[in-house]
Amino acid sequence: MKRISKLLFFLLFMVSCAPIQTAPNSLPATPTLVEFRPTFTVTSPSPTFTSVPASQTATPQVCDPFSADFCITKGHLLFQRPIKPPANAVIDISYLYGTTARDARDPHHGVEFVNKFGTPVYAAGDGVVVFAGADQEAVYSPWPNFYGNLVVVKHADDLYTLYAHLSRITVEAGQTVLTGDQIGEVGQSGVAIGSHLHFEVRHADVEDYFSTENPELWLAPNPDENGNAFGVMEISIVDGEGHLINYTEFTAQFFLEIGQPSSRTYYGATYSNDMLNGTENAALGDMQAGYYRIVLKYNGQFYERWVEVESGEVTQVVIVVK
Repeated sequence: MKRISKLLFFLLFMVSCAPIQTAPNSLPATPTLVEFRPTFTVTSPSPTFTSVPASQTATPQVCDPFSADFCITKGHLLFQRPIKPPANAVIDISYLYGTTARDARDPHHGVEFVNKFGTPVYAAGDGVVVFAGADQEAVYSPWPNFYGNLVVVKHADDLYTLYAHLSRITVEAGQTVLTGDQIGEVGQSGVAIGSHLHFEVRHADVEDYFSTENPELWLAPNPDENGNAFGVMEISIVDGEGHLINYTEFTAQFFLEIGQPSSRTYYGATYSNDMLNGTENAALGDMQAGYYRIVLKYNGQFYERWVEVESGEVTQVVIVVK
């Protein structure tokens, strides 16, 4: 009987000493947002991936934008701006690459630098001029005289840059040019509406109208007011099978520090259907270093993602929607 009493006392003692199990902390669900991947809750800014210190044996970790919230890379920002300050070297945001200005125009195969007549235009990189003259035949587009006065430069790795709607051409076919050499002047030739430079980057087959790349992902970013380079954001919005989706709009709210008020909102849109030829379907350039909350609506559902942009780097973002 004494043994039973001692056993009961021991069991009661163990139960009274056991730690109390509490439910984990949780935030109330937000009914209007669909989280396609867990987003990070931030109390102080921190990176979303780690790197291995350089050593003789260490292998750097490779960031996968399909599994991480975002990845920051060097990208391929190889070309300089074809327009130099004090002229306008900022890309016109009203008609971005791959967009249609809300169905008001055809899908845009390049970007525009709005400037007055006679503004100097410069080679974006070292290369050889393969065409310099009036675009009278339908070679670089499906229509004659589409680009007007046009210069095409071939660079290394089968890359080409096109400079269209010029008022004056200052180079000849076969001529070698270096980065920053003047090749012409801004005009309004061809089908241009107002004076501006239409600038394209093409790869492999320069005569293929659909071989274009988004120049935002090839041009070195402009400097900010402190002289530091802006960053670039490369966005891929895909379905469950990894296919790039057709047109949808999104916003990217800028925060210098998370927890502070947003000071700017960028508006973007994915490419039209016939421009979905690469790995991304949207890009935003000249973005101030800091934190961004990307929000988009697709099939009636809202999606969001927090990402970071660094000076002179490319932030890769993949968002999976249903």
